[in-house]
Amino acid sequence: MNKVKVLVEGYAKINSDGTWDATSSTTFIDTGKLKIVVDPGCSRELLLKALKNENLKTSDIDCVFVTHYHPDHCALMGIFENATIYDSVQWQNGPLGGDIGGLLPETDIEVVKTPGHSPEHASLVVNTNEGKYVVAADVFWWKAGEEQKVDIEKPDDFASDISALKENRRKVLEIADFIIPGHGKMFKVENEGLGE
Repeated sequence: MNKVKVLVEGYAKINSDGTWDATSSTTFIDTGKLKIVVDPGCSRELLLKALKNENLKTSDIDCVFVTHYHPDHCALMGIFENATIYDSVQWQNGPLGGDIGGLLPETDIEVVKTPGHSPEHASLVVNTNEGKYVVAADVFWWKAGEEQKVDIEKPDDFASDISALKENRRKVLEIADFIIPGHGKMFKVENEGLGE
């Protein structure tokens, strides 16, 4: 059965000069056959330390899934020398590539398109013994120090389509038992916040 672990808890802060200090949440999925990293982020130091804590090397990772192409989520996708890279529509391994369907190959992990934060955004639905995890990335995210409250109507300054984002927030909340946001703590889904 699939096992899910947050390797790096994503954060996002605005510095006094207006620049951002941020990296995405990075999730590790072990299917028993494949070792998968979702959104390797942009902090090499945090990522390599987290892998080491799990007794993993970059060469141990079989697949990297990128939820979307904002640099704080995908800047480090190339450091996994043996991995096939996946996004919402395709895979790439060295010069070879192709299209994917609704599942990550050789797994029961569902790729769900969740545009709104960005046009190509996708989330992963992972069945485990504890329930369904949705690695939702920036469908949900919070700045450091901001109350981590689930609010479908929450503004997102980076959203490419806020109405699609709100619709996909609802969809993810209906699917998930646990949600891993792009920046912030993993949380268990409760009924509140779903709205009508």
